Amino acid sequence: MNKKDVLVTGGAGYIGVHTIVELYNSGYKPIVVDNLSNSSIKNIKGAEQILNDKITFYQYDCSDFDQMDKLFGEQINIEAVIHFAAFKSVEESVREPQKYYTNNIGSLEIILDLMKKYKVSNIIFSSSCTVYGSPDILPVNELASFKKAESPYGETKQLCEKLIDSSKTNSISLRYFNPVGSHKSGLIGDCSSDKPNNLVPIICEVASGKRNSMKINGKDYDTDDGTCVRDYIHVVDLARAHVMALDHILNNTNIKTAYNLGVGKGVSVQEVINSFEKINNLKISYEIGPRRVGDIEKIFSDNSKINDELNWFPIMSFESALESAWRWEKNHKKILKKDSN
Repeated sequence: MNKKDVLVTGGAGYIGVHTIVELYNSGYKPIVVDNLSNSSIKNIKGAEQILNDKITFYQYDCSDFDQMDKLFGEQINIEAVIHFAAFKSVEESVREPQKYYTNNIGSLEIILDLMKKYKVSNIIFSSSCTVYGSPDILPVNELASFKKAESPYGETKQLCEKLIDSSKTNSISLRYFNPVGSHKSGLIGDCSSDKPNNLVPIICEVASGKRNSMKINGKDYDTDDGTCVRDYIHVVDLARAHVMALDHILNNTNIKTAYNLGVGKGVSVQEVINSFEKINNLKISYEIGPRRVGDIEKIFSDNSKINDELNWFPIMSFESALESAWRWEKNHKKILKKDSN
């Protein structure tokens, strides 16, 4: 049976590379493009080791029309695009908003133009719960309106979804909550070259000694322990959802929809630290700092829509996510040490 070709932009990144593995194991052929500006070829090599096969990889920039035009011209059997490629730091987007508007929106415009040119009809978009801003009702569902974004990053996701909605494509936007964990092999994970801004990678850096301690950004929120509350989803469950969304979009027409991807339960920053310490038998040094610009107080997901329509449910535990995140950190630390010799 011939495998269906799927273009995966940003496929060397954290979520992208996990999705590549799930796509391959589900009978698809991922065509991967990534400029490696905030990822690593190590993830591609790790995925190849897991799959025991070569991955078709282009080190191109999705915001470069000529490069992407060349790719589409060479890969004439692409049936769908999964678009991950984007800058992703809420904190950095507050400091450098124009960088985010130019790259995140500009790269999507190029992808949509080339999809039209080469008659590729289907796109899965990597969106975010940040599109909801600070929602009025929790858990938040897909009917909630887009409130004012708390950061330029969140605004780019809102604008990208609107761009896709106005295009003549079959589309599914997947609104992630907080991805955590890594593949059980420890061979792929978050290789971001910038300083981690997400909680679990920061905790792992403290545990591995890359940082002396970490800062909890605010302990005066209206939550049980005063720290922000988020919905943490295992990255493998997230990757599985992309495959199910792809199955759905390739078997149906005139689709324009969005799905939340979380577990439907809020966990506070303090609770994540406490759980990580217990599961991995480690002590994490931290201090309390001021609130961080762009953070919302609490958000967690209503997953009913994707449960009902795609029969997707999270199956990986929060504990396994924290355990695998630490396994990746230890393996990655060894890789970094080896490369420096």
